[in-house]
Formats: sequence, C-alpha cells, structure tokens
Amino acid sequence: MKKLFTEKDIYKAAQEDKIILISKDDILTPSAKDKIKELGLTIIDKDEAGKLSGTQSLIKTVHLNKVVIGSDHTGFKIKNMLSKLLIEKGFQVIDVGTYDEKSCDYPDFAYAAAKKVQMKEADFGILIDATGIPSAITANKLKEIRAATCYNEFSARSAREHNDANILVVGAKTIGEETIKSILEVWLNTKFGGGRHQQRLDKISAIESKS
Repeated sequence: MKKLFTEKDIYKAAQEDKIILISKDDILTPSAKDKIKELGLTIIDKDEAGKLSGTQSLIKTVHLNKVVIGSDHTGFKIKNMLSKLLIEKGFQVIDVGTYDEKSCDYPDFAYAAAKKVQMKEADFGILIDATGIPSAITANKLKEIRAATCYNEFSARSAREHNDANILVVGAKTIGEETIKSILEVWLNTKFGGGRHQQRLDKISAIESKS
C-alpha cells in the first residue's frame, strides 16, 4: 500500500531519531523532500535496506543543528556564552536578541524565539532571563511550544525525555554558569522517550486545541 510522507512526518522522524521505511511506490511531498535536504538526511532504496548492517532504515537521521536563542538584559552574558558553546559544537545559532545590557522586556525576545520554533525555522530554542520563569510563561502561550525552565541536570533530562520540551529556559540569576553549561549538555544529549510520554503530550495538545 502506498504511503504519503509529508514534511511533518520527516521532521518528527528526525526529532525522535527514528527511521522511516519508504518503498518505490511511496510518495514524498515536495515539502517533505525539502525537509530531507534541509536536515541532511539520506534516502536509501527499500530493496537495499536488508543489505544495511544493523538497520532497516531508508532514511538515516542525523542530529538537528539549528537553534534559536534569546534573552533579556539579565541573560545577555549567558546568551553570548551559550551561543559560543553551541557554535563550537557545530550548531547554527539564530540570535533574536537582546544585543546589549540595556533594560528591555523579556516577552519580546521569548516570543521571537518561540515563534521560530513553532514555524520550524529552528529545531529548538533557548531562553534566558533572571529566573527562567517569565520567558517560559511567554513562550508557552504559543501552540506546540513546550518551554521548560530547568535548574539542574535532572530537570533538563526529564524535560527532554518525558516532555519532549523544545525550548530550554534558564535563569541567569538563579544558577551559576557551570550549572547552566551542564544543563545544556544534558539537554543536547537526551532524546524524547515516546511511549506513555507521548500519550500524555497528546492530552496536552488536545487541551491546546480547546483554548
């Protein structure tokens, strides 16, 4: 039976590091083909799948590498530090501001970053303010955004594995730089667990659709 693969199917597979089997009769939409190219995925003919060592994949996923980052004035220094670390790790960083330490309003930057994640212009986001709370509140006003304020490695791991959080939020005045670095490291290396966690996220999506 033919199957239609959309951009959403491809993006979800890459996010969860899953594989997609595609036969010669299956159909890829133009946007799906664009997403495959954008994410650097490799298409392999289904007849060749059995020849692959240890996998049956037709699309071999790679790590996503585009991140949007934003902060208010209190998070400016931490934003610059994290941007540098991410670039060193090979990420493409989209900086939506602020660009100095002059007093500014956190909702402006939290919204700008969350919107890029929502529109799939970035694979995930990072927000920094004084406590991490107000930026998370702002970002979570947008549908499909799951912004998590993390304060240690456990909360970062749980946010990714259990909640499939797509925006990491930290407080520049509540935790130290080294703790923030370790939180980011755990965040980057933790995948969504799926299963029962997906069922719970589906319930959250249902609540969103009613609002």
